[in-house]
Parts: sequence; structure tokens; C-alpha cells
Amino acid sequence: MVIQTMPGIPGNHNQPATEHLYRLVLMALSITIPLLSLQGCAVPSPIPTHTSQATQTFVFECPDSSSFVARTEGDGVWLFLPGQTVQLPRSRSGSGSRYTDGTITFWSKGEEAMLQTAEISRQNCINNRRRAIWEHAKLNGVDFRAVGNEPGWFLEIRDQESILFVTDYGESEYLFEKPQRPPDSESGQTIYRVLLPDRQLNVLLKGETCRDSMADETYETRVLVQLDETTYMGCGRALH
Repeated sequence: MVIQTMPGIPGNHNQPATEHLYRLVLMALSITIPLLSLQGCAVPSPIPTHTSQATQTFVFECPDSSSFVARTEGDGVWLFLPGQTVQLPRSRSGSGSRYTDGTITFWSKGEEAMLQTAEISRQNCINNRRRAIWEHAKLNGVDFRAVGNEPGWFLEIRDQESILFVTDYGESEYLFEKPQRPPDSESGQTIYRVLLPDRQLNVLLKGETCRDSMADETYETRVLVQLDETTYMGCGRALH
């Protein structure tokens, strides 16, 4: 992937000292790197790969500490198992959803699933919703994803395709098409800058270990997002 990844915490973006530091970084970059104009627009609407109801992704964690990914598409399911990826057609089931090719059988109902192969039998596997969100983005072609708190937000970058920024706990969505980025100005960081007639977006990815205290999760990249006059701070990771 083109994006440089760096060690990464969605945190409260109201952190004066840290925010001031990143503002200085962006101001310095703006002096040496020309703004890039996009031949697109920022719109408050979702993109299909983000909101599709036809496709769902699950990360099932089983009692034996194993886990696997299941992705339902139409009348079939893709299973991402250790050492193999298989697609199973849907079959009749008294309850829940059952998929089988005669050798491998997958059954799910809500957040619970069962997997049966010639070698293994896994029962009572439970979906990890947090992991499933990131896996869903990865399978949808997202290269880099970041999250933050207060207000809740997330950012998804498809390099050379789009940047999706969703904030206010999902109430506001902005899609920037055909993003570009300047050459790396400093080792360990990547910057995206978008200037439109009615909207400005700056995204700084910096190689610093970041911990989300609310989710108790550590990320490899610290992220600063500036949308017009508002600054958001959080963390993320590369998905490819």
C-alpha cells in the first residue's frame, strides 16, 4: 500500500498542548508543500461500500481461542479460514442461516455461529463487533482507517480513490473523491490536503504509538484531522 504506516489512540481532540503542536506541523507543511486541488466534492452522503446492507462482515471468536472471518454476500458466504478461503452457497435451515458445500458447513444466527469441517468443529462462536468493523472496511478496499472520540468519528482512506470522514457519531458524512497527497516531507508521517471552494481538509498521519483509553486498544498511528476550522485527534492503522 502507498500510505506509510506508523505506530497508533483515538483520544479527546480537546488537548491544547498536543493540538497546538500538530497545528504548528501543519502550518510548517503548508509553507513548503503546495495545496492539492481535487476534481471532486465533499458531500454529506454515504458511499455504498460503507453502508451496504446486502454485505455483512463478522469476526467470530470461538471458545478454543480461535477465530475466523465470515462475509455474507447475497445468497452465499465467504469464509476466511487459516490457510484457505472458501465460498459456500446458502441452504435450507430451520432457523438462522446455513451454508454448506457438503464438506464445510457454516451456520449463524444473530451474533452466534458454528463451523464444521472435516478437521474441526467449532461451536458457540461469538461475533466481535469491534473487530468486524475494521475487517469489513479492509474487505471493502479501505487502505487506512482511523477513529476518534468526543465527538465520535472515523476516517477511511482509499488511496487514489477517496477519503470518507464521518463525525458527530455518524450524523455528518463528507466524501472527498480522487484524493492525492504531496511527497513525504518528513520521515514517519504522511499528509493529505484537500482544498475545495467551500471545504478544506487536512489529514496528518504520524508514526506514534497511540492508545484509545475508552476502547482499551492500541494503534500504530496518531491521526490529526482538520475539517475547515475544527480539529479532531485520534488513531488508526493501515489495513493492507
